[in-house]
Amino acid sequence: MPRGPAHAGAPSEPGDPVPTPDWMTAEDWEAWCDATADLGDEPPDLGWDDEDDPGLAAGERVAWTAGFARGGDADGLPGGSALAFLADAAAGDDDRYAGATDGELDGAIAAWDRIEAHASARKHLAIAEFIRRNPEQGREPEDPDGMPARWDEFALDELRVLLAESKAAVERMMDRAHALARRLPGTMAQYRSGKLRQSKVTIIVDVTAPLDDEESKAAEEKVLSRAHRLTPSGLQHAVAQAVMEVAPEKAKKRREDATKDARVERWAEDSGNAALMGRELPPAEVLAADQRITAWAHELRKAGLDGDMDVLRARAYLDLLLGKDSRPQPGDGPAQEDVAPGGFAVRGNLTVPLADLIGMADRPGQLSGFGPIDPWLARDLAAAAARNPRTSWCVTPVDEDGHAAFHGCAQPEPKPRPESRSRDGPGFSFTLEKRDGPPGGLGTWRLRTPGPGPDLIVELYSLSTENCDHRFQAKGHNPGVKLRHLAQIRHATCVSPVCRRPASQCDFEHNVPYEAGGRTCLCNGGPKCRHDHRLKQQPRWNVEQLPDGTFRWTTPSGRDYITEPTRYPI
Repeated sequence: MPRGPAHAGAPSEPGDPVPTPDWMTAEDWEAWCDATADLGDEPPDLGWDDEDDPGLAAGERVAWTAGFARGGDADGLPGGSALAFLADAAAGDDDRYAGATDGELDGAIAAWDRIEAHASARKHLAIAEFIRRNPEQGREPEDPDGMPARWDEFALDELRVLLAESKAAVERMMDRAHALARRLPGTMAQYRSGKLRQSKVTIIVDVTAPLDDEESKAAEEKVLSRAHRLTPSGLQHAVAQAVMEVAPEKAKKRREDATKDARVERWAEDSGNAALMGRELPPAEVLAADQRITAWAHELRKAGLDGDMDVLRARAYLDLLLGKDSRPQPGDGPAQEDVAPGGFAVRGNLTVPLADLIGMADRPGQLSGFGPIDPWLARDLAAAAARNPRTSWCVTPVDEDGHAAFHGCAQPEPKPRPESRSRDGPGFSFTLEKRDGPPGGLGTWRLRTPGPGPDLIVELYSLSTENCDHRFQAKGHNPGVKLRHLAQIRHATCVSPVCRRPASQCDFEHNVPYEAGGRTCLCNGGPKCRHDHRLKQQPRWNVEQLPDGTFRWTTPSGRDYITEPTRYPI
């Protein structure tokens, strides 16, 4: 590190620290040495000369901010006191980051995020040690690390007083610290390095709660390589799927046990209004109820009731609960009539591994608008769907990462043979009908469902856009039903790195604009919500669609973020 400013009484020996109030105290110097011990013998080159004075004058702070540029040494440092020291120096006394470019400021923000996560992790490590020193009375720790199964009854109260915090909040801290120390070492390592912040760590801790130590480690290994770049909802989805893959029976038991805790909660909002919420309800009934609310909200809109869709859904929710009709009526206000919209069948996408349906595996499925579901629920819903003749079926073979590689929409057999008619029962089957299917595809297959209808024929087409032959290209700007469907299969949500809006609610957006000669093809389009569609059109943003189906978003500061195709259950 560069020398501190000279002052009266400074050590005369070369290399000695200069413990001045505006530079480093002796304790600061020791902390710095400890924090940078793993960085090697040479400190990182942050762009200044040995003779530079890193004082806090604006003109001299450029050297401190340079390390936070994309790919700079400070940009890659883990959270800790070393990074905090550099970020603090770059900020300056006024926290205005004088001399920093937009990219360097982005790097500083990311650095503070890692520092914050590191500090939170260190607090939880201290709480873990507190738990070790306060085991439950009469139960000695069995863990080699000295971590007891539970802590003393009154240990929580000590921390409550210390932190002036609620019981529930301290309980969550202690549960989190205990789980990280005992069964999630990989998560704690990323937490301590600043790669994962507390909100994401909490998701991993909570969703893996039913698992034992070894199962927890197996589940975290499935998501940790990408956890840092997933949004909270995306991480929740990924961890839930990992838990179901590692211990499907436990996932099933947790869901079934939680139904005993079904309840309706109400509370006062900060605004003075009120809230009402159902918890631990059956997933299928919740989806049906949600769609019934939406349908009645559309009726209210047609009738001229004011408000956006959120307001109308809230009104519809209360109408259906209270038997009211809030549609504007002639006269003195809305009539208080019973509302009796017609029956609603659940509409949505149910994704189930074929191995589950034919009884060869117990792997999680996915339900649109809900997320991962355990294998038993997935099979039950698939069997229920098979009994409805209006159900449509698609087959999507995936690659080793779960990305859609082929796809086919099932069609009834044109001239079903008598023996090919499916019979009522639990059985599904999927057999190769003939190998001469679509060019580059996986042949033609027969799907038998337990419903009363005929067998279904599925031609599996390749979704690859490497050297795209544009077989799915539409002639005009509108992609049409098939191309839009295929784009939504490859990306089930908006292709923004941080948006989870379902693809069915997004625009089909041409990556190279249609007006500029861009094709209406799978190789030049994907789902973007209206906001991200408009964002992509901003001059300072850039989005590239790569041949493997990923999208590279470049922000105005020059940082890249990749969105990969949807990962389906394998």
